[in-house]
Amino acid sequence: AALPAGTQAPPPTPHVFSDPAEIGALRRNLLAWYDRCKRDLPWRTLAATEPDADRRAYAVWVSEIMLQQTQVATVIDYYNRWMQKWPTLQALAQASLEEVNELWAGLGYYSRGKRLQEAAKKVVSELAGRMPRTAEDLQKLLPGVGRYTAGAIASISYGQATGVVDGNVIRVLCRLRCIGADSSSPAVIDQLWDMANALVDRSRPGDFNQALMELGATVCVPKAPLCRECPVKQHCRAWRRKLFGKPTPVPDVEDCGVGGCPLCPPAMEPWDSSLGVTNFPRKAAKKQPRVARTATCVLERRGCHGAPEYLIVQRPSSGLLAGLWEFPSLPLDQDLQEEKQREALADHLRAWTGWPVVAGGLRFVGEVVHIFSHIHQTYVVYSLPLDGDVTLDPALTPSRWVTEEEFHASAVSTAMKKV
Repeated sequence: AALPAGTQAPPPTPHVFSDPAEIGALRRNLLAWYDRCKRDLPWRTLAATEPDADRRAYAVWVSEIMLQQTQVATVIDYYNRWMQKWPTLQALAQASLEEVNELWAGLGYYSRGKRLQEAAKKVVSELAGRMPRTAEDLQKLLPGVGRYTAGAIASISYGQATGVVDGNVIRVLCRLRCIGADSSSPAVIDQLWDMANALVDRSRPGDFNQALMELGATVCVPKAPLCRECPVKQHCRAWRRKLFGKPTPVPDVEDCGVGGCPLCPPAMEPWDSSLGVTNFPRKAAKKQPRVARTATCVLERRGCHGAPEYLIVQRPSSGLLAGLWEFPSLPLDQDLQEEKQREALADHLRAWTGWPVVAGGLRFVGEVVHIFSHIHQTYVVYSLPLDGDVTLDPALTPSRWVTEEEFHASAVSTAMKKV
């Protein structure tokens, strides 16, 4: 029968979980594995032991924001320092952005820390310090909290039976159900959310979601997954297909069998048996990062105690590395010759400081490459020793002289530490 206008056809059965007995078995197997093998992580301990629901939700929220685009091993130290410094929403709401940036320095994607603090202020001032209690309200009321973070907080902190979909979950679900369509497309993502919501264990939703993510992080990894150790391999269509091969002319039991199926791999990219399970998920072609060059000058003077001091200036409050401190820098055109770079930098420093900087006084130190997610950045580093005391006009840009120790304690990016 024709579907009423505006409704989507349900996905073909091979790509979903439709058998209640299988769903029950998958939940049991996954949770038993998680209880046995889960990593001991500080935010898990807090979520399991903190009796106060607001504190619990805050502890999970901080971890989820830090874990976006940053690996667990890196996050642990930052998380422990953060929770020691700001154990509650109220403590964080009273912090300054400068303090937040200092603690965040080195974690990357700095707007995450800024939004976390803005949202904490909002909870304290507009919601009387009480965290929203459902995934829907968390997403609606808190800046910087999207569908995934809201689902994670609600399931782990409040036991709401809602699924989550992050990169790990996408990979696991696409393999379990041979979903070979582009996993970044909105239609496929919606499908995966429906699947995650159907699968989530009703009595232990937080543990189930963490188990699914843990499986993706430790077993069902992007390259060389450890299929033999997988607790749910008997539910995995990609694994079965790998085991039983694929006779060509006869349609395989594992083939979807629906012509033009929106979830199968495109016909131009059939199953590659050498890839096995890693045929899934299929990624869209990666955009090449933008290439950029920047001239950076380390201005040095003798401090009052004879120790060298360096000038740092603050970046604008929006855009890349917003509000962080750096050595005075100037974006360069791609093909500038070394001599011209030096002149451009001298002009920039002259105009900006009013000091008689000459290009010949700039000493070339070397180049530093730093890869941001979408920019391949080269810093061309110069140094300039200065005699006597020089001050900058604070109206132009916030600046300060720092010792090496003060520099490392400031909110500076990893790239500037390399410089």
